[in-house]
Amino acid sequence: MRFVKGHGTENDFLVLPDAEGDIDLTPALVRALCDRHAGLGADGILRVVRAEKDPDSQAMAADATWFMDYRNADGSVAEMCGNGIRVFMRYLNASRLVGEDAAVATRGGIRRVRTRGDGNVTVHMGLPRVLADRPIATAAPLPPTAGLALEIPNPHVVVPIGSVAELDALDLGRAPLVEPPLPHGQNVEFVVERGERHLQMRVHERGVGETRSCGTGICAAAVAVATERGVGADGVPWRVDVPGGTCEVTWQPDGEVLLTGPAVLVAEIDVDDAWLRATAGE
Repeated sequence: MRFVKGHGTENDFLVLPDAEGDIDLTPALVRALCDRHAGLGADGILRVVRAEKDPDSQAMAADATWFMDYRNADGSVAEMCGNGIRVFMRYLNASRLVGEDAAVATRGGIRRVRTRGDGNVTVHMGLPRVLADRPIATAAPLPPTAGLALEIPNPHVVVPIGSVAELDALDLGRAPLVEPPLPHGQNVEFVVERGERHLQMRVHERGVGETRSCGTGICAAAVAVATERGVGADGVPWRVDVPGGTCEVTWQPDGEVLLTGPAVLVAEIDVDDAWLRATAGE
């Protein structure tokens, strides 16, 4: 079984080519492959399958040739992945399966993706849905703090932090306590305003843990701060710094959110057949 390793602002993935949808990608196999000590190591797996070949994407096949079947490192599925879809697009480009602009099917709907000449990839992330919920999030040593809940399309709780020092001190080795939790769990973003339209963020991802970056979380952070400041969808870019790098978010006047950032392919990896058989319990 061959994989391509890639990352978007150090949010890293295993890309699994499976055009005909023949591979049984079980949760146990995903966990084993993503294990950073006994496997290949990754925050998740991006299975590349023709949209017409997967039941989760067949309804979108007329408008998108390829489906990004995204699995978190714990084996669970997710609606979308903003960093992952940029890496997915970079793989499609490198394999000459699409041109510089393509529609990609995801569980969160079809996303238009464009490769730019500067090494970045821009994703049309869709319309955010800001929820009325104001969950209380707790991560030591921060006291319980109200956050803003929204979907884009993954569920997020964005929590404001007063300083970079407080952000750096957070213990995100365990999932922050969120009360009440969102129905399908949540990613939790802790955000500091560094300057005019300049944010810094750390994130604990549902099904993964703390990651170096989270694309939908970066978008959620910009939308949440824009909402709280009353500037809304004005088409002016936001810079968002994460431990793995920097992305740009533009909340357009039509409500669509654009995410722009790097995507890097690192290596091709052949997984040992004996290891795969042992992992599958054969």
